[in-house]
Amino acid sequence: MLFQYSIWFLALVLGFVAIALKKWRVGDWFQAYQLFKVPEFNENMQENYLYRRVSVYINSLVALEDSDFTNLLSGKKANEIVLAMDPNQTVHDTFLGARVSWTNAHANSCRTFVLKIRKRDKRRILRPYLQHIHTVFDEFEQRKKEVSLYMNGADGRWRSVPFSHPSTLETIAMDSDLKNRVKSDLESFLKSKQYYHRLGRVWKRSFLLYGPSGTGKSSFVAAMAKFLCYDVYDVDLSRVSDDSDLKQLLLQTRTKSVIVVEDLDRFVVGKTTTLTFSGVLNFMDGLLNSCCGDERVMVFTMNTKDHIDPAMLRPGRVDVHIFFPLCDFNAFKTLANSYLGVKDHKLFPQLEEIFQSGATLSPAEIGEIMIVNRSSPSRALKSVITALQINGDSRSAEKIGRRSIDKPPRPSDEAGDHSGLLCRESVHTVREFRNLYGFLRLKSNRKSGSLDLDSNLNERLR
Repeated sequence: MLFQYSIWFLALVLGFVAIALKKWRVGDWFQAYQLFKVPEFNENMQENYLYRRVSVYINSLVALEDSDFTNLLSGKKANEIVLAMDPNQTVHDTFLGARVSWTNAHANSCRTFVLKIRKRDKRRILRPYLQHIHTVFDEFEQRKKEVSLYMNGADGRWRSVPFSHPSTLETIAMDSDLKNRVKSDLESFLKSKQYYHRLGRVWKRSFLLYGPSGTGKSSFVAAMAKFLCYDVYDVDLSRVSDDSDLKQLLLQTRTKSVIVVEDLDRFVVGKTTTLTFSGVLNFMDGLLNSCCGDERVMVFTMNTKDHIDPAMLRPGRVDVHIFFPLCDFNAFKTLANSYLGVKDHKLFPQLEEIFQSGATLSPAEIGEIMIVNRSSPSRALKSVITALQINGDSRSAEKIGRRSIDKPPRPSDEAGDHSGLLCRESVHTVREFRNLYGFLRLKSNRKSGSLDLDSNLNERLR
């Protein structure tokens, strides 16, 4: 009887074991992981492009820096150090809460990366993880690529040169809050491919930079291009023969590019080619834009937008308007830090008072003064003070001159003080100063810049 019960109990246990094996698969008990190989070459000895992408991804992992040992190799650029895995080294990574590992395997002179994933995580993370590797690789390639500047010739073709402009968003003399908002806008644009496609819109962003000459619009375009790592296409409308020529230029541009049209207001006012206003509008926001690929930034610069048809500046053609004023004290401090390495100085309170009184110069003018006097920051700041005072005196002289034209002087004025002579001397001093540094500008530009600053102080970025 006891033997029969033992047989019955053993059968019951084996039944439960069979059910368990059927439910959980016996392979999972003995092999909880699955391995995926990424060889350097395929069976036809052709390069496996995934291998290079995985290599770049692994070498960018923080875990590689924290490992017990790794290889330090010189990169292609000067002073560049690259981390690389050692043969048979294993590095761990985490993705969507799952832990995976990569092993740099060498067998039969063939290099292979082996990915190890838990079977229970495979279906959930494998495809998203491989897509993540592709994304990281693309971002890495974009950052290290050499940016080029393309210019259109009279034959309707682009010619390129290496773009090595030193300007960055950090060195641009601009209100810090406005700069951060622009930077955030660009970062958001880079991540918005799916969002734009879901809306049925072309993945592009348009900027209008306007303000007096010498306020940093061109430098800002260069800083944007470097921040985005985009090529720059500089469109010279005076070299474009007609609307068809402009369309061909747009079709020849590539994705991940900044397309720039400088001084658009001058072209609109004094057009000298057969290029039509309608052709320019279609270039800015026409059906052709959707045929030229995604991920583009278009930038248009103007001295003033007072005489521009509102149809050219409507939302869709221009998304962001950024006003570049003449230099104020905050912008001056950025210039002093960039040009002279000075963050604070005993002359700053005096300079702040002068700026608050209404005297101003363009960032280009102040930058030139600082370059000439860069060996002595104190002398440079004193020279800026002198230039600002002369600028303020010249404005006063212009006002007195306009009053004397509108109203003839009284005899008592002529016999009294020599205010007219002092005004002439003041203007003469201004001319000498500006001739010395190449600062001559049209008075009309100065006046329009002041009015633009006053009326658009709160319209920096919209």
